[in-house]
Amino acid sequence: MPAPSAEKLLQRLEWTVIRRLDGLLQGDYRTLFRGDGLDLADLREYQPGDDIRRMDWNVTARTQTPHVRVHHEDREIAGWLLLDLSPSVDFGSTGASKRQALLEFTGVIARLLTRKGNRVGALFFGAELDGFIPARGGRRHVLHMLDALMARPALARAPPTDLAALLRAAADVIQRRSLVFLVSDFISAPGWERALSLLARRHEVLAIRLVDPLELALPDLGMLVMQDAETGEQLFVDTQDRAFRRRFAAATAQRETGLRDAFQRAGVDALELSTDDDVGDAILAFANLRRGRASMRSGGGTEPLP
Repeated sequence: MPAPSAEKLLQRLEWTVIRRLDGLLQGDYRTLFRGDGLDLADLREYQPGDDIRRMDWNVTARTQTPHVRVHHEDREIAGWLLLDLSPSVDFGSTGASKRQALLEFTGVIARLLTRKGNRVGALFFGAELDGFIPARGGRRHVLHMLDALMARPALARAPPTDLAALLRAAADVIQRRSLVFLVSDFISAPGWERALSLLARRHEVLAIRLVDPLELALPDLGMLVMQDAETGEQLFVDTQDRAFRRRFAAATAQRETGLRDAFQRAGVDALELSTDDDVGDAILAFANLRRGRASMRSGGGTEPLP
């Protein structure tokens, strides 16, 4: 079947996802978009769970008691989407690819923000940084963003993805404190963790990790040829071999732990978006997680499990 147009895709998302989120979030978009401003409003003593980036070290040294800065909240939020469009994002085993999940997430988040009068921009990263859409508002701008994404052909081959290059480019392009969504499967050359930490010091960064069920658990599928989506390297494997599946599971668990640790060290909340997920349900679960953490920081309630 022919691919839907940007207009048809956005209409579907508005009717099936965005309207539902409007009702369930009840207008409380701060669970997703904190939008902290830079104007100092007050100082208060540190509480467990407070963001260490808000520590006021001068007051802390003077009083010998940890203090954090409280800022006025910006009425307008500038949102930026850092979109990983490398070949590995085109993989999908459930009838939908990680690229489709990225496309739908982009449409939903961009429209949620622009409906509140905010601006949204994007950086596209394939084999290198090769696309830039300045931050603007309005539905027409969201359509332009989706149309640009849908018009991009899939890359057959590319060098190994270097997320650090995308993150460094974002640090150069995004001048004002903004809300930054890094949308990627995080299959990348090593070394991006420090670049993520540096970006998160200046901006509110949220990691949206694209996954496919087959990447997390390998079932018994018999003899298979597995191919690296980016380099084209092929490997003939026997998935009936239990020892091989155990090694696969161990490598997957090690990678999962490494990613969680990297996000935690950078102070970045992460949403896992699978190719078999409903994007609206995933965003709601993420909003509840962030609401629980905000409640913990303010001393009320218990943080829900993700």
